[in-house]
Amino acid sequence: MNTEPLIIAHRGASSIAPENTIAAANQAFEVGADLWETDIAVTSDEQLILFHDASLQRTTNVAAVFPKRKHQVFTQFTLAEIQRLDPGIHFIEHDPFGEINKGSISRETLASFKDEKIPTLEDALIFTREKDWKINLELKTLPENFKDFPITQRVIELIRTLEIDPGRLIISSFNHPWLRQVIAMEPSIEVQALIGYFESKPLDWGDFSFPVYNARSTLIDEDQIARAKDKRKLINLFTVNEKDEIIRFINTGVNGLITDYPQRIVAIAGE
Repeated sequence: MNTEPLIIAHRGASSIAPENTIAAANQAFEVGADLWETDIAVTSDEQLILFHDASLQRTTNVAAVFPKRKHQVFTQFTLAEIQRLDPGIHFIEHDPFGEINKGSISRETLASFKDEKIPTLEDALIFTREKDWKINLELKTLPENFKDFPITQRVIELIRTLEIDPGRLIISSFNHPWLRQVIAMEPSIEVQALIGYFESKPLDWGDFSFPVYNARSTLIDEDQIARAKDKRKLINLFTVNEKDEIIRFINTGVNGLITDYPQRIVAIAGE
């Protein structure tokens, strides 16, 4: 095999812990991931949290806690309301990757997930610093009622307030103008351009103006990887979970694999 790629834990080790929680980050750290990736969301009272979907239903018990509001998006809840939700118990009850059923998670670990909270971005940054680790923060398009929220500026302000070492940070986004804002505000923070938002459209590399591209793995082939490398670009792929695809992409020489199964890639790399 070629040089081993970075193992980037997608929303933490989300196959074996509730995604975008400190528990998932800790599981990723424990299994040996090189860094973790997470998504930035905003509450109605403008607090930065970790969350992916607009809806709260897929990963939390919002239907039980707020039955009349279960269809609302995260920007319609305060931080206090968000932290009444329990992504841990939801993970245990729904076993989204089937790993509980397979016996891949100990009873002790599962028990520790109960009462897990949706973390703030501050929680995530402090956890990462305490672990002497690294984090990739994805800036996502916010729901309509917060479409003008200055997400880039607020994230940078928090990083400065906490005095987080820029070397611990990556900021990624499908919104490439936001990445240029990051470069202008804090050029020491690495940025990575996400491409392949639409599964049905070819990858749009633009003018290859970013040093690192995070590309949808189902839309890329060896020729595209080679062309990007010829332009001295680094390539990470998302979301790579299956063993045959992991091995295939390791052999193409990509720089990183974003995965729900960091434990699987660690095992393959050790073979």
